Parts: sequence; C-alpha cells; structure tokens
Amino acid sequence: MRRWARSTHPGRHDQQRDRRSPLRRRGCRRRRDRAFLAAAGLFLLQAGGAVTGGTAGLGLLLARGTGWPFAVLYVAVTLPFVALAIARKGWRFAVRSGIAVALLAAFSLAHPHLLTVARIDPLYAALAGNLVVGMGLLVLFRHGASLGGFNVVALVCQERLGWRAGWVQLALDGAVILLGALVAPLSTVAVSAAGAVVLNLVIALNHRPGRYLG
Repeated sequence: MRRWARSTHPGRHDQQRDRRSPLRRRGCRRRRDRAFLAAAGLFLLQAGGAVTGGTAGLGLLLARGTGWPFAVLYVAVTLPFVALAIARKGWRFAVRSGIAVALLAAFSLAHPHLLTVARIDPLYAALAGNLVVGMGLLVLFRHGASLGGFNVVALVCQERLGWRAGWVQLALDGAVILLGALVAPLSTVAVSAAGAVVLNLVIALNHRPGRYLG
C-alpha cells in the first residue's frame, strides 16, 4: 500500500523543488533589498561627513584619507572576516554574506551618481544613517547572513560565548570611531558615536540568540 501510494504522486518531489525555487529567489531579493538599505544608510553618513563603526567605518576612514573609492576599500577590509565566516559559520553563511558585501559595494558605487545631497545636518546624517544601516543588518542577521567584518565577530561571540551581538559590535565600533578623531573634528566624532549607539541598540534589542534559524 505504501509503495502504491507513492506511485500515485510521481510529481511530488518535482512540486517540492518548484516550491523551494521561489523561496530561494525571495531569499536573494531579501539580501539585495537589505544591502540596498544598508548602502543608503552609508550614503547618508558619507554625505554628512559622519564617522561610523565596523569595516564600513574603516572603509570610510581610509577613503577619506587616501581618496580611493569606498567600495574597493570596504571589500578589501572585509575579506579577512569572510575567511573567518567560512571557518566559524560555514560556507552557506559565508556565501550569503559575500553576496551581501558585493551588493553593498555595488550600491555604494551607484548612489553618488544617482543622488545629490546639497546639505545635510551631521547629527541627522549620523542618527538616520546608522538607524537605516542597523535595520538592514538586523534583517540580514535574521536570514543567516551579514555584511562581513565586525558583524561576523559579533555573531560568533553571541553564539559561542552568549554575548549579545549588538554589545560586541558596539565595543568594536567604538574603537573605530575613536580612530575617526584622527581625520575628523571632535564634534563629528561625538555625533557619530551617538549614531553608533543607535545602530547597535537596534541589533542588541531585536536580535536574540536562537530566535531565528536563518
């Protein structure tokens, strides 16, 4: 009977594969949308001259100091953390994160050519930019990906040591923002620190270990 029941549904596995294909496509769209969201937040930060944390912050600082494109520097700084993601989080997480990093870099190259900001208040740029970046990161975390860099370290510490990812990233971001004092006025560093608190509060209060299976 069991064998006969199986034979009456010859296309069951094909139907399951067909159902999984839209899910994969939706996953790709989610990563694209969240990378776009994070890139938009970084554009606000860059337009306001604000400093932020993470490898994105390091990329912005290096771009300001060297004149090189942010996207190139961001990818270069992030590569060692992608290797860490492969070792600690597995290939699936690393590939998802690599795609998100590449999308963020591509959107970061496009935004300056598509948007022109004549004036933006630095405090607004720091707070709104970090809020938008935090929202993008949060959704990436929930779906088993990150933007590389300190995100990977924060997630590994959360899973291995039980430390909240937001608090770990806040400490690391604070170190980067302090480095920003070397190339930016202290007033800019102060508002950037407030923005980093906003970003990491979004993650710390909303991303809990074991809540999502990604």
